[in-house]
Amino acid sequence: MSDTLTNLQDAFAGESQANRKYLAFAGRAEEEGYVQIAKLFRAAAEAETVHAHNHLREMNGIRSTKENLETAISGESYEFQKMYPRMIEEAKAESHAKALRSFTLANEVEKVHARLYQAALESMGKNADADYYVCQVCGFTAEGDAPDECPVCKAKKQAFRKVS
Repeated sequence: MSDTLTNLQDAFAGESQANRKYLAFAGRAEEEGYVQIAKLFRAAAEAETVHAHNHLREMNGIRSTKENLETAISGESYEFQKMYPRMIEEAKAESHAKALRSFTLANEVEKVHARLYQAALESMGKNADADYYVCQVCGFTAEGDAPDECPVCKAKKQAFRKVS
């Protein structure tokens, strides 16, 4: 692999992480009453997204929708089959209860994501229209309507946010 490709991959990962971190920082600033600082964090997060997309495009990481779905299925499957099980075992061994919960919830949700992507791949071109709701506690993604109770973390319906 060339140095430039490695650098693009590293830059993509860094920019992606900065985006998520800044959005979390914005939420905290807003909770603490710092509305202007929250806006600044959200603006910087948006800029980091632009950078990440540019790097991904240069790595030829954005392909046809069919190929992107296949990539997403592969990635989600890797996470719930290999990555999270290892992390879950390590958190258990270290008696890190909060990390264990975080990994376990994510692991269960990644299975759902893989199934949703697989269903989308199988129904490509059929123009099915559905809404999606995401549990703000664990990330469970519901197609159609938000459930009364999250099947993964048991949060109530109010914990779901509709994705536009």
